[in-house]
Amino acid sequence: MRMFPAVIIGLILFGFAARADDYGVDAPHEHLSSVSDPVFDQKIRDYILAHPEIIVEALREAKKQELASRSEAARETLKIHRRELLDDPASPIAGNPRGDVTIVEFFDYRCPFCKRVEPALKALLKEDANIRLVYKEFPILGATSVLASRVALAAHRQGKYQEFHDAMMGTPGESEIDEQRVLQVARLSGLDMNRLREDIRSSEIKAVIESDYSLAAALALSGTPGIIVGDALADGAIDLETLRRMVADARKAG
Repeated sequence: MRMFPAVIIGLILFGFAARADDYGVDAPHEHLSSVSDPVFDQKIRDYILAHPEIIVEALREAKKQELASRSEAARETLKIHRRELLDDPASPIAGNPRGDVTIVEFFDYRCPFCKRVEPALKALLKEDANIRLVYKEFPILGATSVLASRVALAAHRQGKYQEFHDAMMGTPGESEIDEQRVLQVARLSGLDMNRLREDIRSSEIKAVIESDYSLAAALALSGTPGIIVGDALADGAIDLETLRRMVADARKAG
């Protein structure tokens, strides 16, 4: 992997400062002008070559700071958009409608990571009767994903959202899901197909998906799944234990 000296220097200065006495120089925050000194630069380069592990330390620290910054920004965004996230009547709900903790999931029916987290969500709902789960359609994997979300919201109008959702989540992979497969799942879920074809073209269903896109953008979600519990946001296929911990933290926070 190609490294750029200026970037590397910026990443490892905090580690170099802790060991600056080894070279008989002052800590870099005290004499920043010395960073441009060729001798000083060579010492940093030599130190990196002799101790490459500090690059890993620096990258971990940078990642930690990035996540902390993102978490703080997400908390502020969650406060601003809490009503749309938790109480939008257009969003399908599973679990206990009066649960004391709400989980919000942004997902795509063609996303393999969403399907990986699905068993953990189902297990949590089964073991904890006070969980409320809000579904947010976030179709980001192409036109078929958008169609699947439209069909899901049309199924919601027929009172069969969960049947369609569960069947789609049980359909393996991404490439196996095309328009024909989505409509087949809809039929097998007991949907009125004539009504479905009308509803998926409605402006109301389009508006729900656009609203979910806007919320995801505000939260800086760039992929699926995105899971929100209380003031915490996690992305990726988190496991059951992580979900339990997020729920417990939300309950403690009140």
